[in-house]
Amino acid sequence: LHSPACLDEVRTGTYRELFHPEQLLSGKEDAANCYARGRYTIGREMIDVVMDRVRRLTENCRGLQGFLVFHSFGGGTGSGFLSLLMERLSTEYGKKPKLEFAIYPAPQVSTAMVEPYNSILMTHTTLEHSDCSFMADNEAIYDICRRNLDLARPTYTNLNRLIAQIVSSITASLRFDGALNVDLTEFQTNLVPYPRIHFPLVTYAPLVSAERAYHEQNTVADMTNTCFEPGSQMVKCDPRRGKYMAVCLLYRGDVVPKDINSAISAVKTKRTVQFVEWSPTGFKVGINYQPPTVVPGGDLGKQTRSVCMIRSHRMFYLLTDAQSRKSSLFYSNTSAIAEAWARLDHKFDLMYSKRAFVHWYVGEGMEEGEFTEAREDMAALEKDYEEIGADEYPDDDDTYTASRGNSIY
Repeated sequence: LHSPACLDEVRTGTYRELFHPEQLLSGKEDAANCYARGRYTIGREMIDVVMDRVRRLTENCRGLQGFLVFHSFGGGTGSGFLSLLMERLSTEYGKKPKLEFAIYPAPQVSTAMVEPYNSILMTHTTLEHSDCSFMADNEAIYDICRRNLDLARPTYTNLNRLIAQIVSSITASLRFDGALNVDLTEFQTNLVPYPRIHFPLVTYAPLVSAERAYHEQNTVADMTNTCFEPGSQMVKCDPRRGKYMAVCLLYRGDVVPKDINSAISAVKTKRTVQFVEWSPTGFKVGINYQPPTVVPGGDLGKQTRSVCMIRSHRMFYLLTDAQSRKSSLFYSNTSAIAEAWARLDHKFDLMYSKRAFVHWYVGEGMEEGEFTEAREDMAALEKDYEEIGADEYPDDDDTYTASRGNSIY
C-alpha cells in the first residue's frame, strides 16, 4: 500500500506484469511523512481492505511459511501504516514469522525532517510484533555502490538491485534445492537470542561491477573475509565496537563445505570476531547450489558464487553463495546496532525537547504521551543491548553439530 503516485510507477513500470492489479492498493492521498497520519487516519481507512486482500492470498497457500514485509522507517506509510498492519497480522496469523526488510534512516542523508519521530514510534509499536528485522540505510548502500560498483551517482535503481541480491539470497533455500537449506523460522531460531533483540546486520559479497567481474578472483575465503569488513555492511555502524551473539552465513553457487570450513577456521584464528561469552562461537551455515542472478545489462557483475552474512550483535552473520558462480550473504545480530539506535535517539531528543512538529502528530489523533512512551522503550532497548554484552559467562568448547540438514561450525 502506498500513495497513488508511487503505485502508478509500478503499474506502468518495467515490472508491471509481475503484479496483479488487484494486489496494488492505495488510498486517495498519502501519509505525508507522518506516522500518526499513516496509522490513525489513512491507516484506519485502509487496514480492513488490506487485511481482506491478505486473507484471500493466504487462503490460496498450501503451506504458508510467514510474511516478508518491505518498508522504510522514516516515511508515514512505512512507519505508521506498517505498525498497524503488523499488529493485525499478529492477531490473525498468530506465530507465523514476520520478517522485515527495512530502510533505516542514514546518519547524514535524510528524506524527511521527522524521520527520527517516525522511526522511533514505529520501532516501539512493532517491537512485540516483528520477529526479525533486516536493516539497511541509504548512505551505507550509496557508499557501497560508489566504492564497489564504480558508480559516481548511484540511483534508487542501483540501490534496489543491491538490496534485491540480499533478499534473493535469504529466500534462495525456500525456492531452490541445496545441501543445507534454511527456512524462515530458522532465522528467528538462530539469530534472535531474545525477542526484543531482533535487528541483525546484513553483509553481502562479492559486490563487483560488470567490468571487473571477469578478471577478479572470488574464492570462498575472500568472500567470507569481505563479509567481516565494516565497509561491506548495509548499516552505518562499526561492528568491531561490539560483540557477536550469532552469525549466519548463506552461501550460493559453486561452493563446497570443505572450503567453508577452512574459511571459517581462518576467521576464528584472526581474533577479529569476538562473541559474547554466554554464546558459543558458532557459525550457522546454509548452502544452496543455485548461483546468483543479476539483471542483464545492470551494474552488478555476474558471479558463480556469493555469500550473505547475517549477524546478531552483540552479532549475527548469514552467508549465501551464488555469485561469480559463488555468492555469500552474511547476517549477524550485533550490539553494534545499538550505535545506530543511539544516533537516532539523539536526533529525536533534539527535536522533542522543543516539541518541534509535534502538533502535526497530535492533530491526526495521536496522544502526545506516545512520544514519551516510545522514547522510554527505545532507551530500554539500548539498555538491553548493553546488558547482553555485559553478562559474560565461561565459554564452552567450540562444537560442531548438524541437525535437520543444517550446520553450526
